[in-house]
Amino acid sequence: MNRFLTIHGRTLLLAGFLLILLGAFSFTLLRSGPLAPVPVTLATVELREITPALFGIGTVEAQFVHKIGPTLAGRLQHIDVQPGDQVVAGQVVGGMDPVDLDDRISAQGATISRAQAAVLAVEANIREADTRKTFAKTQAERYQQLLAVHSVSKEATDIKQQDYHVAEASLAAARANLEVARQEVRRLQAERDALLRQRNNLHLIAPVSGLVTRRDADPGTTVVPGQAVVEIVEPANIRVTVRFDQQRALGLKAGLEAQIVLRSLAGEKLAGRVERLEPIADAITEEIVGKVTFKQLPHPLPPLGELAEVTVFPVPLKAMPAVHNASLQRVAGQLGVWTVSEGRLRFIKVKTGAADLDGWVQIIEGLGGGERVVMYSKKALQANSRIKPVEHKPGTPL
Repeated sequence: MNRFLTIHGRTLLLAGFLLILLGAFSFTLLRSGPLAPVPVTLATVELREITPALFGIGTVEAQFVHKIGPTLAGRLQHIDVQPGDQVVAGQVVGGMDPVDLDDRISAQGATISRAQAAVLAVEANIREADTRKTFAKTQAERYQQLLAVHSVSKEATDIKQQDYHVAEASLAAARANLEVARQEVRRLQAERDALLRQRNNLHLIAPVSGLVTRRDADPGTTVVPGQAVVEIVEPANIRVTVRFDQQRALGLKAGLEAQIVLRSLAGEKLAGRVERLEPIADAITEEIVGKVTFKQLPHPLPPLGELAEVTVFPVPLKAMPAVHNASLQRVAGQLGVWTVSEGRLRFIKVKTGAADLDGWVQIIEGLGGGERVVMYSKKALQANSRIKPVEHKPGTPL
């Protein structure tokens, strides 16, 4: 009998120990194991005005780049500027080697002088032909009078009349030659003027006042027409070309205030303004391209091509339900939020609108305001997940 009780007591003791162990395991599983509630922080959907802010990355560019180069192929004789130099409109920044152009101009001048002398000779011929014509005319008239009194023969009178017509034709020919000689002088002068213009075009002249940004050739280099030797930009036309996400470009338009942060001036915020938006967007990257100008140019001027961060501030929007962007989740490809009602989770699809720099996102469809939504969860949630609301995100200071 005592032996039976001893065996039975040991069995009960072992069973009790196992029950305690199973209870401890279940308690641990439900409190801190995989079945434990998920700590979450909750937030209330607020009705608030959103002051949207559009952010974009851009590059510093010049509206106009003046490329100066020769109009004729040749060799550079001199370049008088370096990148970074300031130039004024009309300043000679370089020149081409004229080679034999000066000699050709001198030769053309001599040719013109000879043509002018030919004009003088033709004019002398005209005077001579006019004198002969006058004399022939007098003779012809005198022979007509003598023929009337039968003092000369009819044949002699006809010869004098013929001499008169020949002299008249010679005068007309001389006058035509004079016109030809004068036209030749004008042609030669036009050719010399063309050479002089070519000579003047050998000077590379700054068309505007600005900053030299590039120098692509050195003296002695052979260049061709259309090849840029020096590039000049106008500081007043320097701006930032910015790309904005099309989905967040609501309210973006010309005239809005902007804030520019250059990479070389990290932390310094420069005031700007949206000058215009390009009529053609980038269909591949789904971006809108805008031009943002500086209200006051920084000194020194930023290098062209430098990256800049631009924030544009559209007008504030009317009050609508808004949540913090941390509350937005994407479940099965759908954008929405997890709402909490009576301790139960429910995923609601939403359509978002504009967002501000504080992280608030406008909810256009899906929420009406006042709902409690999950802003942070320690792990991904499901509709049947058990949650444990906490005041702040675990691991963060109060």
